[in-house]
Amino acid sequence: MATRENPAERIRRLLGRPGIITAPGAYDALTARLIEDAGFSVVYATGAGISNTQLGLADKGLLSFGEILHQVTRIVHATDLPVIADADTGYGGPANVVRTVIELGRAGVGAIQLEDQVFPKQCGHFEGKAVIPPAEMVGKIEAALEARATLGDRDDEGLVIIARTDARETEG
Repeated sequence: MATRENPAERIRRLLGRPGIITAPGAYDALTARLIEDAGFSVVYATGAGISNTQLGLADKGLLSFGEILHQVTRIVHATDLPVIADADTGYGGPANVVRTVIELGRAGVGAIQLEDQVFPKQCGHFEGKAVIPPAEMVGKIEAALEARATLGDRDDEGLVIIARTDARETEG
């Protein structure tokens, strides 16, 4: 594998280009390598895919953060592509988000996606989801940004924080 460029900077550069970024989902190291071999520019470490393949069950928040971190670390180390990690709800409140961001950042991901579902969560593809109040999600995003700063990253080069909402389906 080639010398690894800062994955967050690479994702920021991709985001600065016109068009859509296709981020195929990897659930293990092998699928990350296949995504790279197929010529894609980024890998999405999918929580649903990891749950499906590791447990044979739907993504209903059954995997612990430690299990996800372990699998995401393997994915990061298997490819030279930047990895976007599905961090679910951050695995709890703002304090959990801090730990999630720091640990995934140390693992080498380029971006982290946080969602606004209640904890424990429901897979975004299923009915029965509920979202937290917007102010609570803002608190999680603020916690993520503060945690990113502890990694020594500047705002313009550090870990990319992606916020995802399920409010359209749940709130109309």
